[in-house]
Amino acid sequence: MYSVALFSPRIIRGFSYFCVVSRPLCSRIFNGDDVDNGFRRIEDFLNESWKNSSIDNVDEKISTLYDSNCYWGAKGGFEGNVSARKGFVDEVKSDAARILEVLHQDGPGFDAKPILSDLGVRVSGLLVREVLLGILKTINYANKNRCAKLGYKFFVWSGEQENYRHTVNVYHMMMNIFAESEEFKAMWRLVDEMIEKGYPTTARTFNILICTCGGAGLARKVVERFIKSKTFNYRPFKHSFNAILHSLLTLNQYKLIEWVYQQMLVEGHSPDVLTYNIIMCAKFRLGKLDQFHGLLDELGRSGFSPDFHTFNLLLHVLGKGDKPLAALKLLNHMKEVGVDPSVLHFTTLIDGLSRAGNLEACQYFFHEMIKHGCVPDVVCYTVMITGYVVAGLFDKAQEMFSEMINKGQLPNVFTYNSMIRGLCMERKFEEAWLMLKGMESKGCNPNFLVYTTLVGYLRNAGKLPEAHEVIKHMVEKGQYTHLLSKIKRYRRC
Repeated sequence: MYSVALFSPRIIRGFSYFCVVSRPLCSRIFNGDDVDNGFRRIEDFLNESWKNSSIDNVDEKISTLYDSNCYWGAKGGFEGNVSARKGFVDEVKSDAARILEVLHQDGPGFDAKPILSDLGVRVSGLLVREVLLGILKTINYANKNRCAKLGYKFFVWSGEQENYRHTVNVYHMMMNIFAESEEFKAMWRLVDEMIEKGYPTTARTFNILICTCGGAGLARKVVERFIKSKTFNYRPFKHSFNAILHSLLTLNQYKLIEWVYQQMLVEGHSPDVLTYNIIMCAKFRLGKLDQFHGLLDELGRSGFSPDFHTFNLLLHVLGKGDKPLAALKLLNHMKEVGVDPSVLHFTTLIDGLSRAGNLEACQYFFHEMIKHGCVPDVVCYTVMITGYVVAGLFDKAQEMFSEMINKGQLPNVFTYNSMIRGLCMERKFEEAWLMLKGMESKGCNPNFLVYTTLVGYLRNAGKLPEAHEVIKHMVEKGQYTHLLSKIKRYRRC
């Protein structure tokens, strides 16, 4: 049945739960790495979904509620009273603003700690998070060292106050401040302190460390430490190796993923579906297709059945391989086994086919999707628009853009970027500039890529004054000023 497919009959025997392509599908950008990045969006979605489902987020909500309820109860039993809650939150924000004002005065001849104590504020988890978040938001290259010191000074002071104890989430926020400030040693000391005081080091703890230290070439050190750690709390993952493997996936550490997987097997841990999928992803990205096929076979032998996400991955690969017939057979097979193809499946396939340059097949599956009862969303329309732009069929892209608006689908920043690029390719620079301004008026703020797209094409066309005008507009909007040096050096290939 699948003899024409990339995976041959192996598809029947082995499948993966792993890859979902959703809103990150629209990260199909034109930065020179567009083709290679096809699979990256699938990984990104999984990363975001796990990040958003972190148990720490649940704990944080619970601890915040507890802090608030303690306050309301102490004030005379206002539980459930909306106005009392609002008053509490407003009071916390006011106290946080006063604390931040004091902290920013700290320096030679001025010790903030006694002044903070004299403020008479009630220290709670909500207040501490509000202050640390305020510091985190202000960090830039020039003030990072000072922000790290101020954040830690407040962290220490608040931790010494009566009737208050830092939560794991507060430690994580302080770690984030150190991370943004590139204070790697301070991060490690904070982790040591967590362990000494009996706090669990979670998947989120590991993720903050690996995302920060990985870029500094310390990823292996982080991994080895957490593998040996006895206090590593790996919720919501089935076991700690999955947490580690998943975090490495966010950093594209594919070779390190292979090493961790071998350590996992040596220690006698059996892989589950998530484990297999991460390893398969790594093998795919490393171009080790034979091993990829082997894992598919192993999945089947382990008794795992294909599901929604499995089919999505296979459709992605078949699309990129320009195998529309095999994809059609797979879609039919999905229906046979009770997995109804969704707009996500069709979008994934269309995206792959558009990357392969088969726009005729894209159009076919777009219409098949509608016949199947799936309503194209902004992601699907953006994929189609991008395909037409890349192929130089801007009239078709404009038609699709108008259709999506008429159908009630609002363009997002990636849709606009594709359209602006298309307009620039047609040398309709004035229209591109108007579209950039228009998207802002409709509540869709341009990202850095939108600006670099327009600036790059204007420069290549010799329209330097117009390019400078776009940069000036970006600065006036107060956006991406920290990346200004990059956009000034930017050259479109």
